[in-house]
Amino acid sequence: MTEKKTTWARVQMLLIASVFFGPLAVATWMYYSGGLQPAGRTNHGTLLEPIVNIAEEMPESEISKQGDGYWVLLYSDSEECMARCQDALYTVRQSRKMLGKEMDRLKRVFLHGESSPDTVFLAAEHVGLITLRDDSFSLLLNNKKPASLVAGGYFLVDPLGNLVMYFEPEIDPSDMVEDIKRLLKLSQIG
Repeated sequence: MTEKKTTWARVQMLLIASVFFGPLAVATWMYYSGGLQPAGRTNHGTLLEPIVNIAEEMPESEISKQGDGYWVLLYSDSEECMARCQDALYTVRQSRKMLGKEMDRLKRVFLHGESSPDTVFLAAEHVGLITLRDDSFSLLLNNKKPASLVAGGYFLVDPLGNLVMYFEPEIDPSDMVEDIKRLLKLSQIG
């Protein structure tokens, strides 16, 4: 009988050990085999790589001076600011407001083309919006954005003057805000 008790004690010990080491072994196997890798990315915008520092590329650009120490959400549109442009400016304004207490860390900039935007409309609807015309900076944005992405849209610039992210014109504002909030949370600057 003592041999049966010894055998049963060993079986119990192996069962207890398998309860602890079994999941650990399965998790290790899944991690190294790629089974635990995320299915997709979590950002809604496109990270711009390689990083472009605006001050290094264009030291005289007005955008470098405007964003000094702040995050900048920039909307670029070289055509006359009609309904589509006005909707985009509304999106920029509302996106900033959706940041809540973090909204003071973000400035809004409208980079327009040859035709000047309606200053009465901007003063009434978009207080605090910075409007700039800088053709060479517009060209830089178009050249640094991946060619597969559509023209126009929103750019996020960090407080150090780096182009960080691009958002397509049709993006859901809550998705854009989600990405910006994540970056602001992780950032110790601006």
